[in-house]
Amino acid sequence: MAETLEVALRQRGPIPLDARLSVAGGELVALVGPSGAGKTSVLRAIAGLLAPEEGRIACGGAVWFDGARGLALAPQRRAVGLVFQSYALFPHLTALGNIAIAMGARPAAEREDRARLLLDLVHLGGLDGRYPRELSGGQQQRVALARALARDPKVLLLDEPFAAVDQVTRRKLQRELTALRRKLAVPILLVTHDLEEAAILADRMVIIHRGRTLQDGRPRDVLRRPVSPLVARLTDQRNLFEGRIEAAGSETRLRWGGLLLEIAPRPEFPAGTPVAWTIAPSDAILHSRHRPSQGERENPVEGSIGEVLRLGETALVTIAPHAAPGAILTIALSEHVVDRNALAPGEPIKVSLVASAIHLMGRDGPAEPD
Repeated sequence: MAETLEVALRQRGPIPLDARLSVAGGELVALVGPSGAGKTSVLRAIAGLLAPEEGRIACGGAVWFDGARGLALAPQRRAVGLVFQSYALFPHLTALGNIAIAMGARPAAEREDRARLLLDLVHLGGLDGRYPRELSGGQQQRVALARALARDPKVLLLDEPFAAVDQVTRRKLQRELTALRRKLAVPILLVTHDLEEAAILADRMVIIHRGRTLQDGRPRDVLRRPVSPLVARLTDQRNLFEGRIEAAGSETRLRWGGLLLEIAPRPEFPAGTPVAWTIAPSDAILHSRHRPSQGERENPVEGSIGEVLRLGETALVTIAPHAAPGAILTIALSEHVVDRNALAPGEPIKVSLVASAIHLMGRDGPAEPD
């Protein structure tokens, strides 16, 4: 049975930590946050390269760190495979040598065959005799991954593994990792600041800020339903606004400027409660100038177009709502919809906000992410 990694870390400094997370066997969890949030410190603590003041780290029945008992196993005694952003390959060793050197516990006679199998696993068969300087960035990262797997780890830790390669190579490595993880039954913890990468690769996403875990859930849930305005800012929510509950109960209404928006019932927010709210750009329905639809009666918002930002086959359109002065609403549309409706800066526009997609949060004050 696959083992679960359990982590609870606390310390006052020099890097504050109050982090808690778990990763089941065969699961990939992305640890996401801004620079300096403590992501790499969590990884270093799991690997045994950092000893926090308090907490516990265990994988299955093996306890690697227990602050209360004064237990802290050395890195070499933890069954951890660690892949760095910078690859950290030995320049004087071949690809085969870099992998074989990680097999200290395996009999010497078995190391070369095992290293070749791992090279095949990461699609580098036939390149065993090349030195790091003779490999591309993507190939070096594959060697680093094979070296991490050479330890037969119970946990695989990936620290920004694709940050140093170009976009095309990054996408290819992401696809390869997705395929590879199906063959592995170990917990995988991926540290990344790339929200898109986390959403593509991860089963769960853990948001960390100033060393503290703020939210843990499926990427779609975290990105569309953040637990607080701070998490919404950390996950780059484009539509984050403030409003007030005007009517509660079975017909909940949200006051936003001069608009009264219908939303899904949220009984935990009584009438008069000031709230923060968000809606995904894709959950706005454009009112076609040529073919009105029934869905356009739901929370209609009129305004003028500020910007049309084309991103390949999609476009982000910003709107200045007439009834909410100072607010900027962003919607996402396919490029052909933008062209068909002749959307351009300064033009009038009307959209509807899907009631079930409006997400309410308590207001958390003015704190800003680093």
